Amino acid sequence: MKTQALFVISFLFLITLPAQALEPNEILIIANSDIDASVRIARYYSVKRNVPPDNLLVISLGNTLNDTISRANYEKLLAEPIRNKLSDPNFTGKIRCLLTTYGVPIKVAGRGRLGNYENELRELEKRIEYEKDRLEQPKLALITDSPEQINDAKIKLDQLQSTVNWINGKETNASVDSELSMVLFSDYELYRWQSNSLKDSSDWDRKTLMVSRLDGPSESIAIGLVDKAVSAERTGLNGIAYIDARGMANDKMLYSYGHYDQSLRDLAVLIKLRTNLPVKEENTSRLFEPNKCPQTAIYCGWYSLKKYIDSFKFVDGAVGYHIASYEAVNLRDLNSAEWCPAMLKHGITATIGAVAEPLLVAFPEPNAFFAELINGSCLVEAYYRTNPFNSWQLVLVGDPLYRPFKKSYLPR
Repeated sequence: MKTQALFVISFLFLITLPAQALEPNEILIIANSDIDASVRIARYYSVKRNVPPDNLLVISLGNTLNDTISRANYEKLLAEPIRNKLSDPNFTGKIRCLLTTYGVPIKVAGRGRLGNYENELRELEKRIEYEKDRLEQPKLALITDSPEQINDAKIKLDQLQSTVNWINGKETNASVDSELSMVLFSDYELYRWQSNSLKDSSDWDRKTLMVSRLDGPSESIAIGLVDKAVSAERTGLNGIAYIDARGMANDKMLYSYGHYDQSLRDLAVLIKLRTNLPVKEENTSRLFEPNKCPQTAIYCGWYSLKKYIDSFKFVDGAVGYHIASYEAVNLRDLNSAEWCPAMLKHGITATIGAVAEPLLVAFPEPNAFFAELINGSCLVEAYYRTNPFNSWQLVLVGDPLYRPFKKSYLPR
């Protein structure tokens, strides 16, 4: 088992050598002109990270701190000005990363129901009822159906329901940042997700944009993300790594619960082998207890849905995320029990969360994401090389240029 883990970790480092590093002049900062705090954060970042002043796009998005923007306003007020900016000869092909700020909406609503599908919907609903009736018969009635037939009926039912959801516009909402990754693409399907072309790639796809966000429960917290990142880069990231698995067996099935739990255990081994950070592990269904995680530099774990456990004292530069649904729905709520706003409130420097149900498969695998960081990638590069989907539900919060580990660690 140990030999297998070492092989996996060595392989990760062989395939995660940093590509061309992101430069400040490759970032376009997006601010809301109607909210002063948004503009202040954008300008602060520009000065602190030497992003050229021309790389600020300040646009009117309303003077209310709205979390959600309609699909129509997303296209008109946000996506179109960005496309216009990036079509300028001075910027065409030169911007790799967008940085959204406090004041820019976090969520984009769904597209709504497609028109002229009433007859199709009625027929689909009849077929769905038929398949449900087959599956809900008493057990004796199912004896004549083989397990294969029953499984086929379940698959058919899922497919029919997905078609209905597509027509009705369900699951066509997304995080604004994830949608902006696709802003240079022409019309694409909004139902559920699009594969992220940057995942596992060392090449820069000039159409897919990396996106990060300076945001949180207050302006000062958003600005602090920059200050803490810069401070940690000067001194090096020091502290303790806390990894919270659940003790689930690795079932060898990709993207299963067992697979992600094993990824957390592999991450613990990786940190021990490739950094000087001590590692504390919780490998049961319990979580770290309150106030028991001092000097937290790295955190990754699961599963306490929308119920943050106040266990951690985060050091400057701390990076971590909790694998659970809906943990960034209320990113700006100082009193939220969701993990993202709560961790930001308590001092974390970079995190990842979902603005709606993402499904487990949408999360970067912990060992792969942190392997990128340990190998010298900056935050936004590490995320986009391990993030499975764009036009979906996750949001990355933190300074995109932040490098917790400037030194590149290679396999021994």
